[in-house]
Amino acid sequence: MNNLTTETMDNNRPSQDDDSTIVRKQQVAEFVRTNADYYDQQFTRIGNDSHFVWTCNMWAGIIGPIWFAARGMWNWGLIFLIVETFALVQIVRGLFGDLATEAWGRIASIEGTLELRRQQLTSAIENNTDKIDVYRRTVESLENAIGGIRLEAEQLEGNGLVITLGGIATLIGIKIVQTVTANTLFEKRFSDWLLDANIVSGMPTKHIFLATGFMLLIIGATVTHYSFPGLYPWLIEFPTEHGIRLASIDWVENLFAFAVINGEAFFDSITYGIRLMLEGLEMIFVQTPWMVIASFIILLTWLSAGLRPAVYSGAFLLYIGLLGFWEKSMTTLALLGTAACLSILIGIPLGLYCARRVKFYAFIRPIMDFMQTMPAFVFMIPVIAFFGTGKAAAVVTTMIFGGTPVVRLTVLGLRGVPEHVREAAISFGASKWYLLTRVDLPLASPSIRAGVNQTIMLSLAMVVVASLIGAKGLGEDVLEALQYANVGQGILAGFAILFCAMMLDRIVQGERK
Repeated sequence: MNNLTTETMDNNRPSQDDDSTIVRKQQVAEFVRTNADYYDQQFTRIGNDSHFVWTCNMWAGIIGPIWFAARGMWNWGLIFLIVETFALVQIVRGLFGDLATEAWGRIASIEGTLELRRQQLTSAIENNTDKIDVYRRTVESLENAIGGIRLEAEQLEGNGLVITLGGIATLIGIKIVQTVTANTLFEKRFSDWLLDANIVSGMPTKHIFLATGFMLLIIGATVTHYSFPGLYPWLIEFPTEHGIRLASIDWVENLFAFAVINGEAFFDSITYGIRLMLEGLEMIFVQTPWMVIASFIILLTWLSAGLRPAVYSGAFLLYIGLLGFWEKSMTTLALLGTAACLSILIGIPLGLYCARRVKFYAFIRPIMDFMQTMPAFVFMIPVIAFFGTGKAAAVVTTMIFGGTPVVRLTVLGLRGVPEHVREAAISFGASKWYLLTRVDLPLASPSIRAGVNQTIMLSLAMVVVASLIGAKGLGEDVLEALQYANVGQGILAGFAILFCAMMLDRIVQGERK
């Protein structure tokens, strides 16, 4: 009986294998649309071998980036396009380009200056002035420079063949790479397509036309510009309309003027609230005896991170105190604490709200990208317009730059909470508040703490920038050192900022063992 069963199973296996083979062929045919048998054979070879399989796809080698882009592999197509464009530029430059154009232009410019200096030398000799030697040395120097540049130009003109051969070698090399790697990369895309049906399959006509047009545009413009510089000035000079720029400037200025006039009460209230909180923290950090603050920081570090970080914090505080940075460090911590506390108080609730509301987060994310990527000196302009200069403006500037990480990481942490854990809590009758406080926040706390840490660190990075608009503290010393090239003062104040950052990092992120 057992033997009969075994024989039956053995007889059924070929049928099952044939069915799977047929299904795979159908999947390959649906994915590639063209040359299905060829790609099925190549995909099978690649899939059955754990090492790199050498294959040959002549179409990928011939049309290069167009093939990759048309097949939906734009990332590889762009990489190959860059290399091929470079190779074609070298070939055309070597064959038809004037390699020494720039050098001859420099010679023409220097010759104009040389002629003027010769005239001055002649006049000085005729008048027997004391500048004869000066003009003579200048003329000799310019003549030597022209001689060197002319030699360089002649060498460049003779390098055409070398540049051409280098371009040809590069082009052949990248064509070989495209030929032997195309099927492997295409098989990887096929595997991704099996997992995600939304991936575009086949070779759509619109992709072919788009890839061809884009590649020809890039190659044509680049080769023409680098091989024949100055032939078409519009390739490098954007058609700027100065009237539009001036009108835009006037519009922005009028907008800000309107906002400042009509929102004075609103901005004054914000300024008052920031100053109230800042003055409270300054009273705690600056006016409290130094030994109380130092003891508190060391104890807090010990409770948060352990004995060794506490010893380091004590050494950092000793450095700050002995070098006379104590008061300014405390002022910096008060300014930083105000900005960080406000950022955290706003950021964590905002992150909680965004975590479960995808559309709202999609709306607010570009705003946070703008806040974090816009140069600080740019958004300082409207801040000064609305809040003036001083500590309040410095706090707002610091919040704009450093407030986004806590929102992002709060959202990331909450979205990382396993859904089955939340479903289990809900099934046992957990309320929304219980779910938030006992499930979501504890599981997301590492990410939230990292966001708080990053907000504090980015706020510290704004210390020097904030000093430009009237903020006191260690940033003022660094700014002064930059203005007067006082290397020692700048380095010492920089270390004080670093030590403040390290202490805060250990307190916020440290885990006592």
